[in-house]
Amino acid sequence: MPKIRKTLPAELPNPEQLDLKALAQACLKGKLNLICVLGPTASGKTRYAVKLAGELKAKGLSPEIISADSRQVYRGMDIGTGKDLAEYGSVPYHLIDIAVPGTQYNVHSFCEDFAAAMADIRARGAFPILCGGTGLYISAVTGGYDFTERKPLSAAAPGGPDDGVFFIGTLVSREVRNAKIDARLHARLKEGMVDEIRSLLDGSNPACKSGPVPAEVLLGYGLEYKFVTLYLQGELTEDELFTKLSTAIHQFAKRQMTWFRGMERSGIRIHWVEP
Repeated sequence: MPKIRKTLPAELPNPEQLDLKALAQACLKGKLNLICVLGPTASGKTRYAVKLAGELKAKGLSPEIISADSRQVYRGMDIGTGKDLAEYGSVPYHLIDIAVPGTQYNVHSFCEDFAAAMADIRARGAFPILCGGTGLYISAVTGGYDFTERKPLSAAAPGGPDDGVFFIGTLVSREVRNAKIDARLHARLKEGMVDEIRSLLDGSNPACKSGPVPAEVLLGYGLEYKFVTLYLQGELTEDELFTKLSTAIHQFAKRQMTWFRGMERSGIRIHWVEP
């Protein structure tokens, strides 16, 4: 019989201790024009970005956060996307709650909105921190992603748009990340995630300016919106909802890390930290 090979999990990168004084100076002197905080879901990247903004403010910057999350752009989709707006405190944020649920929003839309947010932030003398887990959005605005020929990230030429960007990755082990995902999912279900998605389906959500969001659109949003919609349609039991959704989020987080490690293989330096 053929031998069964066990696939070992990829080794995590080594965490770093950042020199925040040097980082702030590089920003103040114009050597950097953007800090990007990235990481998989449930890795604490938003909390870290807010903490970093506070530390950089104490060193003379006026940081503002630009969200790079493909679903937090939609109004009324709060619990399912984990907006946790209270985490931002007094730090200004951008590209959250800018689209009506059910409408089309894609990477092209994000690039346009990102450019506008960057221009606004820099015109006021503030400094932008891009924060999120949507790898395609991040790569599109920092890594020279070619929309005409759909070239992969690895085709981006050295010395491209990511020059002047300082990448920070939030690092947690797979075991810790999965435990956080499950705990967060339990909390979101208790907070009313099912009722929130039901309100999108029936149009009672205040954000539904154009009427109910079709089930096929919510299914297309994936993860929480896909599985809760299937549950509300009677295709999943309550136990199946949690089990299948939890597994799907675990797999999604793994794909996010695969994307970010791919960025590194393309030549982008990510400074991994333990948040």
